[in-house]
Amino acid sequence: MLFFYLCLFLFGLAVGSFLNCVIYRTENGLSFLKGRSFCPRCNHQLSWQDLVPVLSFIFLGGKCRYCKKPISLQYLLVELATGLLFLLIFNYQFPLLRQGFGGQAIFNQYSIISFQNLFYLCYLLIVSCFLIVIFVSDLRTYIIPDEVVYGAILVSGIWYLVSGIFFQAYTKYYILNTIYSALAAASFFFAIVLISRGRWMGVGDIKLAFFMGLFLGWPNILVALFLAFFIGAIIGVGLILAGRKKLQSEVPFGPFLVIGTFLALFWGQTIIDWYLKIILV
Repeated sequence: MLFFYLCLFLFGLAVGSFLNCVIYRTENGLSFLKGRSFCPRCNHQLSWQDLVPVLSFIFLGGKCRYCKKPISLQYLLVELATGLLFLLIFNYQFPLLRQGFGGQAIFNQYSIISFQNLFYLCYLLIVSCFLIVIFVSDLRTYIIPDEVVYGAILVSGIWYLVSGIFFQAYTKYYILNTIYSALAAASFFFAIVLISRGRWMGVGDIKLAFFMGLFLGWPNILVALFLAFFIGAIIGVGLILAGRKKLQSEVPFGPFLVIGTFLALFWGQTIIDWYLKIILV
């Protein structure tokens, strides 16, 4: 079992390295589907020993092998974050699937439930990649790339379509409830954009909120939005007190929405149960 966790973490590191490429090329209008990797400082083409996740950064001392200029710490952090998120997704969402790796439950009689869980695991891993790209892109450029958020929405649509047809995992009521959650979240942010005339939120946040509603459904979307605003307020006040930002300064909200999404995914129901327990006492 430990070997499987190690393989999953290493796979996450490799995916994180690819996500760094996607982030850079998306920001600069380049295709991430073709072309060799290169140093963004000197444009020198990188060889395989320059692209080993984490290890290359450490062995090179955080500097380009060719121009000796510093490599952004983002590359290391994205790789590590992706590996850790892959482990969290597997560990928190799939107790039954996790046990199956120790016993053959996944392949035992080709159980459709096991394949459904495995398919759902792939779905969550793919969505986490979209969210990581959104987090970093909005943090760096204050822009949520349309192609990324639209891709995430498309993947969610495919998930509901395939799982509904082949696994009959969702009822018509559940799917409609999820769509209503997405529309309600997007409408809430649309209202904020209209009221503030784009000063408080951007159009990209509307699209991201719509995806969050599709991905999380009701009531986890409420948990995600509450945590996003709560964490955003704490960090915003902290930056103002530290003199890093002013009251009128622009702060990207996408990263807080991404954090809220992950927290709601892992612990949404726990938070809801805890809140209901408090108000019902």
